[in-house]
Amino acid sequence: MSGDHSDRVGAAGSAGATERAGTPERVRIDELLERVRAGYERIGPQEAAAAATDGALLVDIRYAALRERDGLIPGALVVERNELEWRLDPQGSHRAAEAVSHDLRVVVICNEGYASSLAVASLRQLGLHRTTDLIGGFQAWRAAGLPVTRP
Repeated sequence: MSGDHSDRVGAAGSAGATERAGTPERVRIDELLERVRAGYERIGPQEAAAAATDGALLVDIRYAALRERDGLIPGALVVERNELEWRLDPQGSHRAAEAVSHDLRVVVICNEGYASSLAVASLRQLGLHRTTDLIGGFQAWRAAGLPVTRP
């Protein structure tokens, strides 16, 4: 990829094109993450472990190759990202048995804490208002010395 960012320039001629009738505002991924994260409080590894002890559902959205390489968090529900909304919507026809209520406390865990933030935004749109994610993801969990098992 070259240093030319012309592919990111909007029709109005700037990367920060504003919303026009029927056309959503364009934002960079870093800005989107900042906006999403401003809407809820993220938690660290120790807080996530404590939340799980208190009944929160830890949800691991990492893909299989990462789980096989690095291991699993004991007790976490594994739901790959592309199935997440279907499995956690308490009113959905394909929900996981653990998805019992919109009041369920959910901690989403990806590999490093980026994809999980976007997943939180989506789950909150479904009404899962107590959803958050783990700062630093699975890698932060492991670095904190918290339990990890081999798959």
